[in-house]
Amino acid sequence: MTAEHTRLELCNLSMALYPQVKDLMDNVYSTLGGAWPSHTIEYLINEFPEGQIGILDDDQLVGIALSVQVDYSRFSNPHTYEDIVDTNDQVNNNPKGDALYGLDVVIAKSHRGMRLGRRLYDARKELCRQYNLRAILAGGRIPNYHQHSQQFSPMQYIREVGQKSIYDPILSFQLSNNFQVKRLLKKYLPEDAQSVGYATLLEWNNILYEPQDSVLETTKSIVRVGAVQWQMRAVNSYEQMLEQIEFFVDTVSDYQSDFILFPEFFNAPLMGLSAQSSQTEDIRRLAHHTERLKNDMSRMAIEYNANIITGSMPLEDAGKLYNVSYLCHRNGHIDEQRKIHITPHEKNDWVIQGGDTVTVFETDAGRVGILICYDVEFPELSRILAEQGLDILFVPFWTDTKNSYLRVRLCAQARAIENECYVVIAGSVGNLPQVESLDVQYSQSAVLTPSDFPFPHDAVLNEATPNTEMLLFSDLDMAKLKVLHSEGSVRNLKDRRTDLYNIVVTKKPQ
Repeated sequence: MTAEHTRLELCNLSMALYPQVKDLMDNVYSTLGGAWPSHTIEYLINEFPEGQIGILDDDQLVGIALSVQVDYSRFSNPHTYEDIVDTNDQVNNNPKGDALYGLDVVIAKSHRGMRLGRRLYDARKELCRQYNLRAILAGGRIPNYHQHSQQFSPMQYIREVGQKSIYDPILSFQLSNNFQVKRLLKKYLPEDAQSVGYATLLEWNNILYEPQDSVLETTKSIVRVGAVQWQMRAVNSYEQMLEQIEFFVDTVSDYQSDFILFPEFFNAPLMGLSAQSSQTEDIRRLAHHTERLKNDMSRMAIEYNANIITGSMPLEDAGKLYNVSYLCHRNGHIDEQRKIHITPHEKNDWVIQGGDTVTVFETDAGRVGILICYDVEFPELSRILAEQGLDILFVPFWTDTKNSYLRVRLCAQARAIENECYVVIAGSVGNLPQVESLDVQYSQSAVLTPSDFPFPHDAVLNEATPNTEMLLFSDLDMAKLKVLHSEGSVRNLKDRRTDLYNIVVTKKPQ
């Protein structure tokens, strides 16, 4: 094709051009199944006409670029080709998506070497700017990798191409167009023998992007948690107890923590304000402080701008006693989680009843759940929460001996692994000899993670010194959970055999 006979024009595709689209795709993708059927192209044209771009040389179609809109947070993380185009060639387009996803770019063999691919990419970039989309994403084949797979791993191959030691017709072109490789996609297109099933996740950022959401509506990617390893000590008044609580809230908030976790029954020193009688009467007297303490801690959550998990405290409701944890949001809202499984001591000596509902709570820093001490030793509860989209599980506990503590700790570790979430545990230390059954404590508070490459080698992000009053701060990277869910070495949530087993909640919440 000589330059004097070339008359190039950009256009949006129409179904009248489908026979030429089919010829182009059949020639280029002969080893990958050829052209998409007419219903797929028709869907793209109807759903997102501006995203289907062609180049005409007079009336001949010599190049095409097909695109859809997607959710950036979903497709900037690991995915496969079938997440975009299913086995029936149905394409997923999200008209509310905040990113452009590049599907196919095809250039006629007769017009290669004329930089038409760059022209189509420039048109996509302009479309991205006009639609105020944050980025262009693409799953890019690496068709020359099969020639080097015995010598280089996929990541080594990508580095060699980036250093221009190796030429790859797709990746080299994309890198030259200011796309960056975000990650390797495994089994992106398994039938792509040339790429050995691999692909690159590429991204071009629109620096002119203006977010539609306000800063107040954005989801935090790094969440800071503070766990209070609480010292049990005698107090002379409710006000003295409150002063001690506020000291820790104030200190934790100075570090801009999103969450503060207190231990189970951390308010037990208030039982020492009255003459001791039976354990049953003592715990009911402690329950008289619960409403006031809940409201005071809610005030602190607002004033110190931190969500507070209030450990747990006894609650009297309709003559029955429950072990309850409150989530005091920093906007003033209060959620409640009752302990489901009651220990023999709580049942026999304190006559505490078990609750009947577990739920995930929406917060401004992720989806969280609360399991009080013994509850974490029952895997069904955390699995129910995981099915509701749990990000962080908070476990306030009280244990007296090391073996008791290890039951909680080891089960919490298992919950983090099997539910692919963060788990924060906090307990109390010291002694309270004037209160029966609370005379000794054993605790080592910790922040636990799933066990995979993005996380610490021992799946422990942080842990306190045993039996020492202290604060524990940790930053939780929520993006790592997203990667784990899609591309973990194992995927406990995805790989469950729900065809064989499932968890059925027999009593629905009121």
